[in-house]
Amino acid sequence: MRQSPRLSLRLSLITRCSILVGALLALGILIALGLDHLLPGRVLVVLVLSLVCVAPLAAIAMRAQLRPVLSLFRALEGTVTSYKDGDFSFSLHWPRNDELADLVAAHNALGNVLREQRLALVQRELLLDTMVQNTPVAMLLVADSACDGAGAIVYANLSARQMLGEGRKLEGLRMSGILSQASPALVDALARGGDGLFTAGDGEEEEVYHLARRSFSLNGRKHELLLLRQLTHELRRQEVQTWKKVIRVISHELNNSLAPLTSLAHSGAELVRRGQTERLPQILETIEERTRHLESFILGYARFAKLPSPRIEECPWPAFVSRLASQVALTVSGALPVEAARIDPAQMEQALLNLLKNAHESGSPAADVTLQVRQAHGTLRIEVMDRGQGMSDAVLTNALVPFYSTKRSGTGLGLALAREIAEAHGGRITLGNRDGGGLTVTLILPA
Repeated sequence: MRQSPRLSLRLSLITRCSILVGALLALGILIALGLDHLLPGRVLVVLVLSLVCVAPLAAIAMRAQLRPVLSLFRALEGTVTSYKDGDFSFSLHWPRNDELADLVAAHNALGNVLREQRLALVQRELLLDTMVQNTPVAMLLVADSACDGAGAIVYANLSARQMLGEGRKLEGLRMSGILSQASPALVDALARGGDGLFTAGDGEEEEVYHLARRSFSLNGRKHELLLLRQLTHELRRQEVQTWKKVIRVISHELNNSLAPLTSLAHSGAELVRRGQTERLPQILETIEERTRHLESFILGYARFAKLPSPRIEECPWPAFVSRLASQVALTVSGALPVEAARIDPAQMEQALLNLLKNAHESGSPAADVTLQVRQAHGTLRIEVMDRGQGMSDAVLTNALVPFYSTKRSGTGLGLALAREIAEAHGGRITLGNRDGGGLTVTLILPA
């Protein structure tokens, strides 16, 4: 059975080293024991001299055998150091076919993997940096707190440089130095904390910005990311679209009311001219009805536009729900909270009346229009539920937008007004379809 060249090479090297070391050990033992009676004195001297001569030769031979291995180890140490420094461009070569060849191959494979990973990482970083640098949102990464100005700017993209530094590099500067030259509105917005809108400039140069801030730890140190987004053009575009929608809705409603009024007035005048006054009371009653509808329509817009700040006071739930039930049919689900609500009773009553009327107009049976009030986890949840047709995804998305309505005679202000009232109380409103049909509108308020 033939042995592999690699195994033969290994056995040959081991055999040669073993014979040489064994001979040296045997001679050393003979000398140490002083067994001169076993060998003649001259033979012993010859062996000792041979040992003295052979030992350096053996050392030289072993050194020659180990020199390539030692060179390989030094090369391995050098490449590992290069890997630690982030340089993966080195590889090794070993001409022999032994176990060290496997080690060199594994080392080179590791270098290739690290090199490919580093290249992919560099490409991703380049892509991310390109996106961040060219985004219109100004981005500032500040070490420590940005409010007191003590933090140093770690990173600033091009938009931040243009907005706060006239295009110059901001990295390494203190936030206090930047804020000393920034708009007072930005300084106030940072001092307030949290996200929010602020306006900078006057007159035609007035600009609206949105400030967002996020805190996190990086390398064991607190950092804050500031995002400044200019909203002026977007808000103006939305404002124009809103005004167009308002004008369209008001024009439609006015035309629907004024056209019949004009016709009825002409008919009444013609009847008076002919002396046929028996139908005149009916015509005047219709004119009064259309006029009152138009008045309520205009008052609804005025109420939405001039919603005052809520006047918070304690309001017992039984009395509040009784007033609602006297104006619109409803069923109370569950027990009412024992603690009195801290709300503006008039505004909250108006909001819930709008929601309850919408529930009745959804096609739901009157007995299934339900009001539920729950208080838990520091929040107050007021739910108005029905078993009507529910809403499609498109309607759910736009239902809270002012002037949006799916009703032919709707103003689109009922849900929008309820949303304004909820947000004025520090809460929010949500809509969702119910299992089995119907809709749930939830006012979530701080308790």
